[in-house]
Amino acid sequence: MIGLIAHSQKMDARTALSGMISELSEKKIPFELESQSAALAGLTSDLDEPSLARQAELLVVMGGDGTILRVVHKLGATIKPILGVNIGSLGFLTCAGPSEIPRVVESIIQKDFILSPRHLLVAEIVGPSGNRGLHGLNDVVVSRGERSHLVKIQVKIDGADFTSYNADGLIIATPTGSTAYSLAAGGPVVMPDSGTFVITPICPHVLTNRSTVVSDSSTVEVSLAVPDQEVFVSVDGRSSWAMRVGDVLTVQKSNRDLPLVMLPERSFPEVLRQKLKWSGSNV
Repeated sequence: MIGLIAHSQKMDARTALSGMISELSEKKIPFELESQSAALAGLTSDLDEPSLARQAELLVVMGGDGTILRVVHKLGATIKPILGVNIGSLGFLTCAGPSEIPRVVESIIQKDFILSPRHLLVAEIVGPSGNRGLHGLNDVVVSRGERSHLVKIQVKIDGADFTSYNADGLIIATPTGSTAYSLAAGGPVVMPDSGTFVITPICPHVLTNRSTVVSDSSTVEVSLAVPDQEVFVSVDGRSSWAMRVGDVLTVQKSNRDLPLVMLPERSFPEVLRQKLKWSGSNV
């Protein structure tokens, strides 16, 4: 059974969802909808995302990268393969557009799609203010928030001192997240199967502070060096925790993976070429 989830606030969501329902119905492929998506289609359902995932073999998510991130967070440990149909902007995590829905359904029938395992990360803050933790797909961001001053962030890798950043903040990204905020902050694009974390400072005061690629078998520890400073920690842009001196943020690879569905004719290099408009030079 296929589970359908659409971002109900997206302009083209109703059209994409109707097209997917029509194609699946025509090919007699059983499907169920998440409750808000069902309402968008004029149907009824009492299933939330985790309930739908428990029943489905595969989830078709219609939206953008943010929609997929939201779904992954809601699923928790009940992760199923996700096939993204892009009705957003860039859509690095999606594999098709609304006009390609017939091809998507054909791929589901033929089972010729490729599963790209995307490692998740787990972020934990331990300290005087309590312990907090969350899994994420893209990144952990340490930000100065509304402060006008730079913050001093100390980083250790596997218990060894690495460096201190005087910066607006710090991004620790998975390969999947390397095409998100980390890329905008000047970080590199790394391949999904590279087995790495990318550590990227945000507007560092020292020009020699550049992005660093480390193994995702490493444990990255982040703490504050200046007593009166406070930063905010977010995971995939969805959570915000205050972090103060005495707290330690650890980032590690999670034991969970997201099986992300890709069409066989659309490799990750092809996605990069399309989304980033890498067409080469005419010179």
